[in-house]
Amino acid sequence: MSTAGTVFFDRSHTDDLITYLSASPSPYHAVASAAERLEKAGFRQVAETEAWDGRSGGRFVVRGGALIAWYVPEGAGPETPFRVVGAHTDSPNLRVKPAPDTGAEGWRQIAVEIYGGVPLNTWLDRDLGLSGRLALRDGSTVLVRLDEALLRVPQLAIHLDRQVNDGMKLDRQRHLTPVWGIGPVDEGSLIEYVADRAEVAAAEVTGWDLMVHDVQPPSYLGRDRELLAAPRLDNLLSVHAGTAALAAVASAGGGGSAIPVLAAFDHEETGSESDTGAQGPLLGNVLERSVFARGGSMEDRARALAGTVCLSADMGHAVHPNYGERHEPGHHPMPNGGPILKVNVNQRYSTDGVGRAVFAAACERAGVPWQTFVSNNAMPCGTTIGPITAARLGITTVDCGVAALSMHSSRELCGADDPFLLASALKGFLEG
Repeated sequence: MSTAGTVFFDRSHTDDLITYLSASPSPYHAVASAAERLEKAGFRQVAETEAWDGRSGGRFVVRGGALIAWYVPEGAGPETPFRVVGAHTDSPNLRVKPAPDTGAEGWRQIAVEIYGGVPLNTWLDRDLGLSGRLALRDGSTVLVRLDEALLRVPQLAIHLDRQVNDGMKLDRQRHLTPVWGIGPVDEGSLIEYVADRAEVAAAEVTGWDLMVHDVQPPSYLGRDRELLAAPRLDNLLSVHAGTAALAAVASAGGGGSAIPVLAAFDHEETGSESDTGAQGPLLGNVLERSVFARGGSMEDRARALAGTVCLSADMGHAVHPNYGERHEPGHHPMPNGGPILKVNVNQRYSTDGVGRAVFAAACERAGVPWQTFVSNNAMPCGTTIGPITAARLGITTVDCGVAALSMHSSRELCGADDPFLLASALKGFLEG
């Protein structure tokens, strides 16, 4: 771990993160909340279907659960490289099926599909709300956020499963269906209920992307309130940090010799293969159009990307006090120890020696400590948008994040100071 410089912790950043997490139960809400922050910082939304100009200033594009934002400083040429912070807006959860109304034994239930790598038991016996979007007949969408105890996935009582503590095994189809009432299934239409709450006619709803979320709010935790317990830290903590960093750099006039960018993708938890995921062309198209809007050519595009660097920010693993043997003995990241540099020589993370130097320079500029994470050789390593971005665009990419426990759980845990430390490091990186 490096402890270059001195940093003064700012809990107001974590307070704002709590506000952001509470307002962002779905990827669509996460994008809307980030867009609102960027607009307050002077950015303006541009449509992909319209012509773009090359003037200086901040802009952003929204497509579903993805957002790309960038700030063109005064004097930037078409060959000016980019500095990209990458993150993702989605989190593992339970999502509503196309025919949602179901039930058994006199109970009304909601049919759900498991999204991403979900530790199934973490969704048991929790009060769940609903969020997402409704698609209307006229082609528009309406955001939905119901922060109330509507659903619950009830666990079987120990009296009916005496071996539960010897190893619980949940059937993904039969045991994860939430209850939301009692009575005939045909008298409890979910979509009619949600449409009414969204103040739209149910007959106008022709599609939906709805998901459940834990309604327990984020909170500080521990004797000294030095920890943060919250849903969706993976990876809205990084989206929030990247948004704050980009807004701060833009307020100072830009990123020096590079154009600062925030790329917040959807569908990372399921492989990124979508029009809003990192496997898609969205980021590449935005960067290319930015070059062309400033009068550039394909040659200028090639020059700009050759000098571009991406910092892929995603949550990482803190050493677990009850499972220390699962971790690499020489690399035990701790909460509040600063952001972690994530390394895997098999390219599950994209960091190499050059990337390490970029990350170290960003942390040194920001005056924040940092740590290193590498997997135990006996354990498989997860991955991020980092290798995807590096391969798609051919740009230097570095993987980093914040150390956490309970990753992918319905409620995760990290150090309360680490969100500010990551945002500070990202700002130092975007300043370049």
